[in-house]
Amino acid sequence: MTASSRPGTARPVPGPDDDLVERLLDGQRRALARTLSRIEDGTPDQLRGLVQRLHPMGGNARVLGVTGAPGVGKSTLTNALATALRTRDRRVAVLAVDPSSPFSGGALLGDRVRMQGHHADEGVFIRSMAARGHLGGLSFATPQAVVVLDAAGFDDVIIETVGVGQSEVDIAGTADTTLVAMAPGMGDSIQAAKAGILEIADVFVVNKADQSGAGKLESELRGMLEMGHASGAVGIGRDAWWPPIVRTVAVRGDGLEELVSAIDDHGAHLADTGLGEQRRRDRAVQLVRELALARVRARFEVGPGDGRLGALAERVARRELDPYTAADRLLDNVDDGAATPTGSVGR
Repeated sequence: MTASSRPGTARPVPGPDDDLVERLLDGQRRALARTLSRIEDGTPDQLRGLVQRLHPMGGNARVLGVTGAPGVGKSTLTNALATALRTRDRRVAVLAVDPSSPFSGGALLGDRVRMQGHHADEGVFIRSMAARGHLGGLSFATPQAVVVLDAAGFDDVIIETVGVGQSEVDIAGTADTTLVAMAPGMGDSIQAAKAGILEIADVFVVNKADQSGAGKLESELRGMLEMGHASGAVGIGRDAWWPPIVRTVAVRGDGLEELVSAIDDHGAHLADTGLGEQRRRDRAVQLVRELALARVRARFEVGPGDGRLGALAERVARRELDPYTAADRLLDNVDDGAATPTGSVGR
């Protein structure tokens, strides 16, 4: 079912991107790929009209996050999870956020290489996105890309984070259900707790469970949960959620049915408690905040000697003004409506 045929949805308002939007909603993969390229390469102001038309078409996709340290098998797990979801006739999109090339700034495409088994399946769409230096394991364009894939009619959007170790927590603010993948021999759960990654888990996945040490890792995770270090283990009554620990051997597909069942159980919990709606609101808060901050940053992207910013910086450099006061005056100018290129900077 395409997004345009869903009951209760309406076509977006007319605009200059109508042809691209119409082709995307009709299920044309080339239009989807082109739209994601625009999302990844464009500025917030350039994407305003496109997102305005696509946003009302969404709200149906389930967003799953897969995170964990390098080497735990996140890409193989994501590939196997997509396969398991397809057996339930669900349309699946994968956003694999790759490290950026230091030369081109583009994604290194390592994750997509590992998912070639789905290339002929029209029910699976895989896209690599460059992190481009954005911290937290995600690309800045990831939330907008989720809007596009949701509007395109995918049932599940899987986001695989970069996997840099201790900065993978942004995914919790983007996904409905976050899977934290671990593997024997990749560091104990104490290190994971120090990294802050246990607190974001809705489901723990002990991948490569056929290797020695899997039982020890699971015991350590249970011990950490019992001590209350994972936020999901904290709570009372109907709102409490105890993150399950699922063993998988993703390369063979072992444990994937149990993993999908755990994801479904968490989704039911979110619906029953109203926490799912709260997560959607929190996700909207994060998206709006990031867009607002991007607009503010764009206003200040000028040379050191240009305009109001340059004049304030010059006064700070001469010790005539402290940096906090200078920042206040710069933000006062933003609050007045627009950053002016010239003018008095005050005493």
